[in-house]
Amino acid sequence: MTDRPETGPTAVVARINKATCEHDLDALAACFTSDYQSVWPIHPARSFGGAEQVRRNWEQIFAAVPDLRTEVLNSVVSGDEVWSEWEFKGTRRDGRPFLMRGVVILRVPADQATLARFYLEPVDPTTDDVDAAVRRLTGEARP
Repeated sequence: MTDRPETGPTAVVARINKATCEHDLDALAACFTSDYQSVWPIHPARSFGGAEQVRRNWEQIFAAVPDLRTEVLNSVVSGDEVWSEWEFKGTRRDGRPFLMRGVVILRVPADQATLARFYLEPVDPTTDDVDAAVRRLTGEARP
């Protein structure tokens, strides 16, 4: 038996999920290289670098959503990348539900992620139906 973590994209996604569900900041931060890059294409200002920022972010999230659990709903590996569909679920300290879903694309050349592209958003079941959403998206305001 070895202390060396399993390598490759699937193993790292499993470790990230386990560390997140267990709220283990050390194990979670260890899944990322020191020069890791987090890219948010839809929200570019949220992009950042480094495993220490990962730790700071998750420390805040665990404090705000003490029962947070994550689930990998599906994943596909292509070379050193894994496309993974996630659900983040819990209850905020004020009692409001916390629910996010989306896709995370991780680059994992060995036993740590070097890059991730996040397409995660809060779930909002109260928004427009598809017709209203398309009208709003295209700027067509019809009653």
